[in-house]
Amino acid sequence: MKKAIVLIGVIFIVLGGKLYGQGFENFISVDGNKLMDGSNEYRFISFNVPTLNFQEDEMAYKETNPYALPTEYEMRDVFATVKEMGGQVIRIYTIPVRNTNFPHNAPTYVEGPGEFNEEAFKVTDKMLQLANEYNVRIIFSLLNNRQWMGGRPNYAAFRGKTEDEFWTDPQLIEDFKKTLEFVINRKNTYTGIRYKDDKSILCWETGNELTSPIEWTINITRYIKSLDKNHLVMDGWYSDDLDYPFVREASLNEWSIDMVSSHHYERNAIDVPKNIQKNIEIIKKRKPYLVGEFGFISTSGTESVLDYVIDNNDVCGALIWSLRHHRKDGGFYWHSEPLGAGVFKAYHWPGFVSGEKYDEANLMNMYRNKAYEIQEKEIPPVSVPLTPELLPIKNVHSISWRGAMGATGYNVYRSVYKTGPWEIVGYNISDADVPYFPLFHDKTAELGKSYYYSVSAINRSGSSEKSNVVGPVKVDVLAKIDLMKNLGNVEDSKAVVPITGGDRSFKEIRNRLYGDYGSELIYKIPEKLDGFKLYAFEKKRFRYLAILGSLDGETWTDLDIFPESFTNNESNYGYWRPKIYRYSGGANYKYIKIQFKGGIAQLARVEITYR
Repeated sequence: MKKAIVLIGVIFIVLGGKLYGQGFENFISVDGNKLMDGSNEYRFISFNVPTLNFQEDEMAYKETNPYALPTEYEMRDVFATVKEMGGQVIRIYTIPVRNTNFPHNAPTYVEGPGEFNEEAFKVTDKMLQLANEYNVRIIFSLLNNRQWMGGRPNYAAFRGKTEDEFWTDPQLIEDFKKTLEFVINRKNTYTGIRYKDDKSILCWETGNELTSPIEWTINITRYIKSLDKNHLVMDGWYSDDLDYPFVREASLNEWSIDMVSSHHYERNAIDVPKNIQKNIEIIKKRKPYLVGEFGFISTSGTESVLDYVIDNNDVCGALIWSLRHHRKDGGFYWHSEPLGAGVFKAYHWPGFVSGEKYDEANLMNMYRNKAYEIQEKEIPPVSVPLTPELLPIKNVHSISWRGAMGATGYNVYRSVYKTGPWEIVGYNISDADVPYFPLFHDKTAELGKSYYYSVSAINRSGSSEKSNVVGPVKVDVLAKIDLMKNLGNVEDSKAVVPITGGDRSFKEIRNRLYGDYGSELIYKIPEKLDGFKLYAFEKKRFRYLAILGSLDGETWTDLDIFPESFTNNESNYGYWRPKIYRYSGGANYKYIKIQFKGGIAQLARVEITYR
């Protein structure tokens, strides 16, 4: 049984006794060159979130497949973040397509011509349900021009054809239309609402940075219009020239194209407002115009772009590239941007010291202010963070939690009893400091004791309630952990230097130690050695490092350790080979030496456990 309930202009559907909603009263419409929400002009400053419906950044050290389907927790973190920052819109990247360059176990959406992964599309179902819940609309990009996440080249590959044939080959066009029909007519498994009837979709975008001929674009936009009479359609065409980011005249004369956009990554940031103005002059108020992507410029440069957008009613909005969210296993997802000059990464709200190179905290705060300014709304105080969730704890040097949106830090509490009293053993701990490794190491824990832990989230507006309690955690070993930020943890070194940059090739680990043939590091063991673990990156499958032990620091024994490798065969990012060297022998060595024997290697982390 299904019935409708109307509450204060918001439509809800009752399914199985639960309320699921259309969180919006209107479809977005067009009046001249304005976007309209009912009788109100609709303008926004918000975000591209390319991983909202498909994760490409799972870089846990042992993980060989970076691709995954986001969880509800992760998607909620995105929507809550955008909402907190005054954003009204999220632009997704694409509908992923099977890519033979991906690991064999990578999920996707389009498995083949007319073949679709139902579990993946349940993620977009959940995305639209949450979009209605949080009142944040979706720009639904339908195709990627390139192979990232799968797109035009991969549709062509299904038929043994080239990516350039995609625009003209009747079979390939028909294959893509099968995807369009499936998506647009799909009934949401959570809400029961067909996508073409879902008001949370701001518009369909033909694709991301398409180099499509106008004939293909018109064919596709008219086909979309034949399936969906409710939603706007935006041309995803892109000039593919960083210094020529202009809309095309032919799109402005086509009735089935409702909106146009431009992407701005000019070599000189000062040119961005100038080129936005050129697009305004080309369009001549014939259609709504969106700055669909821009970024990799300073905080001041970003503010200049936003001010230009806010002051020009001929631009409906702007979306910065890009935002990443909290990770279900603790911390954030990370993404170094190929166009980011080795500096910019995807942004994390509310900004952290880890993003100091690109002034993340100041930029995020300014961006939030501008998002409210374009709506002519007063800027509200930052919300107190929600309560985080403490994850299961294996040992006291590996403590992590699911982060709370808006938290700048976390207090870690410890007690010998489940109900307290509690003492703070970690104050204002960042969950954006060490990518893809445990967030906190309780260095004050005592060997042989058992503890309970809890955590709270903090920011300038206050503190959350304490999280769930995890424990008892028995302290069987203590640990010395080197995060490679400097040489402060080593006893001695030779020709080894801290290094940063090119982080994508190193699983987004920012701090590493670099060495070449003949380089050495020596670590002193605090007490009786329990085990040693070295996380290293090497270019080849051969062993580049030797691990030696010593009782006195003078006489050394080669431990003859061969590393375990966790290679990702994908070639898109030039990944180095992650390897782990382990030792858990019974000898009570007082020193461990790392020798660089085979050439260049970079060290990411050392864990020494002792009793």
